[in-house]
Amino acid sequence: PVPGGKWEVLNGTILGTSPRSEPRHGLLMTDKRFKNFRVRAKFKVTSGDSGFYFRVEKTKTHVSVRGFQAEVDNSKEVGGLYETSMRAWVRKPDPAVISKLVKPGAWTDLLVTAIGDTITVSLNGAKVTELLNDAKCLKEGHIALQLHGGQDMRVQFKDLAIQELP
Repeated sequence: PVPGGKWEVLNGTILGTSPRSEPRHGLLMTDKRFKNFRVRAKFKVTSGDSGFYFRVEKTKTHVSVRGFQAEVDNSKEVGGLYETSMRAWVRKPDPAVISKLVKPGAWTDLLVTAIGDTITVSLNGAKVTELLNDAKCLKEGHIALQLHGGQDMRVQFKDLAIQELP
Protein backbone atom coordinates (compact mmCIF):
# COMPACT_ATOMS: atom_id res chain seq x y z
CA PRO A 1 0.00 0.00 0.00
CA VAL A 2 0.94 3.63 -0.57
CA PRO A 3 0.59 5.67 2.67
CA GLY A 4 -2.73 7.40 3.28
CA GLY A 5 -5.69 5.64 4.85
CA LYS A 6 -6.03 1.99 5.80
CA TRP A 7 -6.77 -1.12 3.75
CA GLU A 8 -7.97 -4.40 5.26
CA VAL A 9 -9.80 -7.55 4.26
CA LEU A 10 -13.15 -7.81 6.05
CA ASN A 11 -15.86 -10.42 5.39
CA GLY A 12 -14.53 -11.20 1.92
CA THR A 13 -14.19 -7.57 0.85
CA ILE A 14 -11.29 -5.16 0.56
CA LEU A 15 -12.23 -2.28 2.87
CA GLY A 16 -10.55 1.11 2.53
CA THR A 17 -11.01 3.84 5.14
CA SER A 18 -9.38 7.21 5.69
CA PRO A 19 -10.20 10.22 7.89
CA ARG A 20 -10.67 13.75 6.55
CA SER A 21 -7.49 14.73 8.43
CA GLU A 22 -5.35 12.53 6.13
CA PRO A 23 -4.20 14.72 3.19
CA ARG A 24 -2.50 11.93 1.22
CA HIS A 25 -4.21 9.59 -1.21
CA GLY A 26 -4.01 5.97 -0.08
CA LEU A 27 -3.43 3.34 -2.75
CA LEU A 28 -3.49 -0.43 -2.81
CA MET A 29 -1.32 -1.05 -5.88
CA THR A 30 -0.21 -4.07 -7.89
CA ASP A 31 3.50 -4.80 -8.15
CA LYS A 32 2.91 -5.95 -11.72
CA ARG A 33 2.35 -3.61 -14.65
CA PHE A 34 -0.41 -4.28 -17.18
CA LYS A 35 -0.85 -3.29 -20.85
CA ASN A 36 -4.02 -4.73 -22.37
CA PHE A 37 -6.57 -6.11 -19.92
CA ARG A 38 -10.12 -6.49 -18.72
CA VAL A 39 -10.82 -5.96 -15.01
CA ARG A 40 -14.05 -6.84 -13.25
CA ALA A 41 -14.88 -5.79 -9.71
CA LYS A 42 -17.77 -4.80 -7.48
CA PHE A 43 -17.62 -1.69 -5.35
CA LYS A 44 -19.71 0.01 -2.69
CA VAL A 45 -18.97 3.56 -1.50
CA THR A 46 -20.32 4.58 1.90
CA SER A 47 -18.58 7.96 1.93
CA GLY A 48 -16.00 9.88 -0.05
CA ASP A 49 -14.45 9.76 -3.50
CA SER A 50 -12.56 6.66 -4.57
CA GLY A 51 -11.13 5.51 -7.84
CA PHE A 52 -10.04 2.46 -9.75
CA TYR A 53 -6.59 3.39 -11.09
CA PHE A 54 -5.05 1.67 -14.10
CA ARG A 55 -2.03 2.19 -16.33
CA VAL A 56 -0.54 4.42 -13.64
CA GLU A 57 3.06 5.39 -12.93
CA LYS A 58 4.32 6.08 -9.41
CA THR A 59 5.23 9.72 -8.61
CA LYS A 60 6.51 11.60 -5.57
CA THR A 61 3.40 13.80 -5.20
CA HIS A 62 0.61 13.77 -2.58
CA VAL A 63 -1.49 11.65 -4.98
CA SER A 64 1.45 9.22 -5.56
CA VAL A 65 0.60 8.40 -9.21
CA ARG A 66 -0.15 9.76 -12.64
CA GLY A 67 -2.46 8.04 -15.09
CA PHE A 68 -6.07 6.94 -15.50
CA GLN A 69 -8.76 6.28 -12.97
CA ALA A 70 -12.34 5.20 -13.39
CA GLU A 71 -14.26 7.32 -10.89
CA VAL A 72 -15.69 5.29 -7.99
CA ASP A 73 -18.10 7.29 -5.82
CA ASN A 74 -21.78 8.13 -5.33
CA SER A 75 -21.82 11.09 -7.75
CA LYS A 76 -23.14 11.32 -11.30
CA GLU A 77 -19.49 11.19 -12.44
CA VAL A 78 -19.08 7.56 -11.35
CA GLY A 79 -17.54 5.58 -14.21
CA GLY A 80 -15.97 8.69 -15.72
CA LEU A 81 -12.36 8.68 -16.87
CA TYR A 82 -10.04 11.03 -15.00
CA GLU A 83 -6.35 11.32 -15.75
CA THR A 84 -4.56 12.12 -12.49
CA SER A 85 -1.60 14.52 -12.65
CA MET A 86 -2.14 14.84 -16.40
CA ARG A 87 -5.23 16.02 -18.35
CA ALA A 88 -7.86 15.81 -15.54
CA TRP A 89 -11.33 14.79 -16.84
CA VAL A 90 -11.04 13.00 -20.18
CA ARG A 91 -14.59 11.59 -20.36
CA LYS A 92 -17.62 12.03 -18.11
CA PRO A 93 -20.67 9.79 -18.25
CA ASP A 94 -24.21 11.01 -18.98
CA PRO A 95 -25.75 11.84 -15.55
CA ALA A 96 -29.19 10.63 -16.70
CA VAL A 97 -27.74 7.21 -17.56
CA ILE A 98 -25.90 7.02 -14.23
CA SER A 99 -29.11 7.86 -12.33
CA LYS A 100 -30.81 4.82 -13.88
CA LEU A 101 -27.86 2.42 -13.51
CA VAL A 102 -26.32 3.13 -10.11
CA LYS A 103 -27.87 3.27 -6.65
CA PRO A 104 -25.71 5.22 -4.15
CA GLY A 105 -24.47 3.00 -1.34
CA ALA A 106 -25.32 -0.23 -3.19
CA TRP A 107 -22.93 -2.72 -4.79
CA THR A 108 -22.07 -1.71 -8.35
CA ASP A 109 -20.47 -3.94 -11.01
CA LEU A 110 -17.44 -2.33 -12.67
CA LEU A 111 -15.81 -3.47 -15.92
CA VAL A 112 -12.75 -1.64 -17.26
CA THR A 113 -11.27 -2.72 -20.60
CA ALA A 114 -8.03 -1.22 -21.93
CA ILE A 115 -6.68 -2.35 -25.30
CA GLY A 116 -4.04 -0.19 -26.94
CA ASP A 117 -5.37 3.35 -27.10
CA THR A 118 -9.02 2.40 -26.47
CA ILE A 119 -10.55 2.34 -22.98
CA THR A 120 -14.13 1.51 -21.97
CA VAL A 121 -15.85 1.60 -18.59
CA SER A 122 -19.11 -0.23 -17.91
CA LEU A 123 -21.27 -0.13 -14.79
CA ASN A 124 -23.86 -2.80 -14.03
CA GLY A 125 -23.51 -4.17 -17.57
CA ALA A 126 -23.88 -0.89 -19.50
CA LYS A 127 -21.04 1.03 -21.17
CA VAL A 128 -20.88 4.52 -19.59
CA THR A 129 -17.62 5.95 -20.96
CA GLU A 130 -15.37 5.21 -23.89
CA LEU A 131 -12.10 6.71 -25.04
CA LEU A 132 -11.16 5.80 -28.62
CA ASN A 133 -7.86 6.19 -30.45
CA ASP A 134 -6.28 8.31 -27.72
CA ALA A 135 -2.61 8.62 -28.68
CA LYS A 136 -1.85 10.51 -25.43
CA CYS A 137 -2.92 7.77 -23.01
CA LEU A 138 -0.36 5.72 -21.11
CA LYS A 139 -0.20 2.25 -22.63
CA GLU A 140 1.04 0.36 -19.57
CA GLY A 141 1.19 0.70 -15.81
CA HIS A 142 0.06 -0.47 -12.40
CA ILE A 143 -3.51 -1.09 -11.25
CA ALA A 144 -4.54 0.40 -7.89
CA LEU A 145 -7.51 1.07 -5.63
CA GLN A 146 -7.69 4.65 -4.34
CA LEU A 147 -8.67 6.38 -1.12
CA HIS A 148 -8.95 10.12 -1.83
CA GLY A 149 -7.07 12.32 0.64
CA GLY A 150 -8.80 15.04 2.68
CA GLN A 151 -12.16 13.23 2.87
CA ASP A 152 -13.92 10.85 5.22
CA MET A 153 -13.51 7.70 3.14
CA ARG A 154 -15.16 4.31 3.31
CA VAL A 155 -15.17 2.11 0.22
CA GLN A 156 -15.38 -1.64 -0.35
CA PHE A 157 -14.26 -3.73 -3.32
CA LYS A 158 -14.89 -7.43 -3.94
CA ASP A 159 -14.79 -10.08 -6.67
CA LEU A 160 -11.82 -8.39 -8.34
CA ALA A 161 -10.53 -10.27 -11.40
CA ILE A 162 -7.88 -9.16 -13.90
CA GLN A 163 -7.74 -10.80 -17.33
CA GLU A 164 -4.68 -9.94 -19.41
CA LEU A 165 -5.37 -9.58 -23.13
CA PRO A 166 -3.04 -9.80 -26.14
